[in-house]
Amino acid sequence: MTKRNKIIYWIATIWLALGMAATAIVQLLKVKDEADRMAHLGYPLYFLTLLGIWKILGVAAVLIPKFALLKEWAYAGFFFAMSGAVFSHLAIGDEMLTLFGPLLLLALTVISWYHRPSDRKTVNQS
Repeated sequence: MTKRNKIIYWIATIWLALGMAATAIVQLLKVKDEADRMAHLGYPLYFLTLLGIWKILGVAAVLIPKFALLKEWAYAGFFFAMSGAVFSHLAIGDEMLTLFGPLLLLALTVISWYHRPSDRKTVNQS
């Protein structure tokens, strides 16, 4: 892995972890704005707890060493959650500005996954 790729990986991964952890905390605390947003999208309030727990577990999986298969699942979960958020906002006709957060986290997920070191992959690839 080149030094450039390692830097890209860690920048994307740290920002991804911070973003997912921050939104998880907001969801677990059921902050009013987040609860209102979830209701606006048509999802039940308990979905906040589920997403919050999954995000915290995903952040831990992505950051801790080893457990490559678990990391793959975490990246997949982040991808599904954020692409689902984008689709949900588009489906109900929300403004494009509401897509910024989910699209940013989606991009960070892909960048972090793509640039991850070989020891964090399920199969060593060059």
